[in-house]
Amino acid sequence: MRARIIHRLRYQYDAPVNLGDHRLCLKPRGHGFQRLLDHTLSVLPEPCQRRELLAASGDEILRLGFLGSTDQLCFEASSWVETRPAPALDSCFNGMEPPLPYPRGQLNQDLLGALEGWLPNGQHEPSAIDLTQEALMGSNQQTLAFLHQLIELIQDRVKYTQRHVGPAWPAGRTLRERIGSCRDLAMLMVACCRVVGLPARFVSGYQLLDPAPEQYDLHAWTEVYLPGAGWRGFDPSAGREVNDRYVVLATSSKPELTAAVSGSFSGPPNTASELNWSISVEEETSEGKGVKPQLQAA
Repeated sequence: MRARIIHRLRYQYDAPVNLGDHRLCLKPRGHGFQRLLDHTLSVLPEPCQRRELLAASGDEILRLGFLGSTDQLCFEASSWVETRPAPALDSCFNGMEPPLPYPRGQLNQDLLGALEGWLPNGQHEPSAIDLTQEALMGSNQQTLAFLHQLIELIQDRVKYTQRHVGPAWPAGRTLRERIGSCRDLAMLMVACCRVVGLPARFVSGYQLLDPAPEQYDLHAWTEVYLPGAGWRGFDPSAGREVNDRYVVLATSSKPELTAAVSGSFSGPPNTASELNWSISVEEETSEGKGVKPQLQAA
């Protein structure tokens, strides 16, 4: 699948402000099952400094510095991406699907950070442990059956809803409230996978639906490291494995590090800011001779 994705964001301030450093995760992943064919970014006002960085996850991020004052900050990221289906998970294991819980000692040491619990001491939340044990009991401790059973339980226990503001909730709050956004469900699945020794991380990106929704937004899901198959995506909001209609922007064990734009500003007391955004996608037609409009956010 090939598509052109244009992501626009506009911050409007009700008084002139000075902009602090900003961190951007607007450049899609360019490796694995996804290729980045072209990417451009325009920023207004023009930054005085651009610093490209490679994050711990391997994703490319951008830091911007600004001088002077402004009453608006605008970004337009245009990306031409190509995705392809990942190999079937059954074929990756060759009849040697690892049983659960997976022993930490058999993992590459680089993955241990993706096993930490959410509590300050690194332990797992009791409610996430309970849900994980239920999924284990219903899967005969087999990895793929566990993941599918876990997604079923999450969909049964938590009602999906949109929530545009605020960080991802801890697993315990999502289970207690029995409602959550895509990022809340993604972090709930992350927490449960870590309980059984499967490294897991949060993913931010785009889900290209067909037919297109009336309004489009960023989406969040989970990536799980499966020995023998590597990092693979699962979407607890949609109830399935990730396919070639998902485009990854950023991944991290900490969801706040995947925000499309993060930064600060200083100005007169009580200065307010307003954010407006749009995401549009033009998907290549099956004949490969052009593109067709797909998605547009208000």
